[in-house]
Amino acid sequence: MSTIAGILLEPSVARAPLLEVKNLSVSYKTGVGRVKAVDNVSFTINRGEILGLVGESACGKTTTALSVMRLHGKSTIIEGNILFQGKNIVDMNDEQLREFRWKNVSMIPQGSMNSLDPVMTIGDQIIEAIRAHKQTSKSDANATMERVLNAVAIHPSRAKNYPHEFSGGMKQRAVIAMALALEPQLVIADEPTTALDVVVQKQLLDLLKQLREHLKISFLFVTHDLSVISEISDRIAIMYAGKIAEIGDNKAVLSHPSHPYTEALVNSVPRVFGKRELLNSIPGNPPTGIWPTGCRFNPRCKYAFELCREREPELERSNTGTMSACHLISHPSRV
Repeated sequence: MSTIAGILLEPSVARAPLLEVKNLSVSYKTGVGRVKAVDNVSFTINRGEILGLVGESACGKTTTALSVMRLHGKSTIIEGNILFQGKNIVDMNDEQLREFRWKNVSMIPQGSMNSLDPVMTIGDQIIEAIRAHKQTSKSDANATMERVLNAVAIHPSRAKNYPHEFSGGMKQRAVIAMALALEPQLVIADEPTTALDVVVQKQLLDLLKQLREHLKISFLFVTHDLSVISEISDRIAIMYAGKIAEIGDNKAVLSHPSHPYTEALVNSVPRVFGKRELLNSIPGNPPTGIWPTGCRFNPRCKYAFELCREREPELERSNTGTMSACHLISHPSRV
């Protein structure tokens, strides 16, 4: 076995599914009744793979990601199965979840500054996270803390600093170090680059790819930014109104989108060397809670026809190899 930054690496493992999400539905109990945020979503993540989960705000991507760690409140209703190495996370009790979280699946939250305690040093916060989930001495936890700081290119001497003494990029790397502390196999990254400038953003993406390559960590990368996801993901799942609209290989989804929503998202991304003109936008707003009959994108889709308003499409394979929930696949003449 080899190591990187002192972390033990396992021999290469076959790319069998590490995570299988099957028919996941998530609802919230509210003052006006039950509101469904995720509806019958299925996908897998392989070992060492980065799956990008993309969509507009309120499409259900963060709710889906939080479900993998069961981080919703008590008022949340989860249906379906979330299998991690064959174990169903949905059936776990609180004690089992405490044992499962951080050791198997950890999370990089969206706002690093909001995730760090301003009155504790960076080192102490990482040590606290380690000892909260693992029975170990303070000296061993300190050694682990130094190793994971090295892994994210922060010198261990900076462990004595407080969050306000770190730049935005360093704070985000410190949060990544905390997520790596117990050597999880899957890391959920929820909009980790949103608050960063483009230079620091690029450095962070390179770091995550390096960690995937050397530590064989899988990532579920949640974002609304197609330019970011094009840089880092192996496969992309496009979400709209609580469902997956399209899922497939990175290049196939972005270069030859088969779902009109994916096409509209790709066309709305500014191009550095393109013609200087107003950006394309998607008319209307995504539905929240109350979904239209038929295809949920049909009120905003320029290709919509009668069937789109009458029957909800199922995921089927397109001629580009992606899985797409669109009636145009079987009715191409409508394009």
